[in-house]
Amino acid sequence: ESVDLGEIMYSLCYLPTAGRMTLTVIKCRNLKAMDITGSSDPYVKVSLMCEGRRLKKRKTTTKKNTLNPVYNEAIIFDIPPENMDQVSLSIAVMDYDRVGHNEVIGVCRTGIDAEGLGRDHWNEMLAYPRKPITHWHALTELPFNCVSWYVK
Repeated sequence: ESVDLGEIMYSLCYLPTAGRMTLTVIKCRNLKAMDITGSSDPYVKVSLMCEGRRLKKRKTTTKKNTLNPVYNEAIIFDIPPENMDQVSLSIAVMDYDRVGHNEVIGVCRTGIDAEGLGRDHWNEMLAYPRKPITHWHALTELPFNCVSWYVK
């Protein structure tokens, strides 16, 4: 049975001539509350992955005490066109904790090897270069074998 962890909206835009991809984290909605107060302090962590290895990671600012944060923050990765079929993005919505570890609220992936909408969104970005393509993505629970990527 799947738990409702919330959704994230982001846009993808690729500039082939510059070899630059922009992921704009727009907002999240209905995030799962992680704190005893019934809220969360969410931020979004984006990792550029290649064959299971993390090449780069970037994160947004933390929004305090909300389950519906608005970010509108652009994250830029330099990826030459010839490498676009080897990379994917792992997107984790995290709950910032002053004490102890930051917790993963939920994750999604986009890329050539992602499933469903994650792959469709990537292919749409490649089909319409220079145009930001925006979709909502449902967050899923973290696969157990990937926990270490996100917590570090």
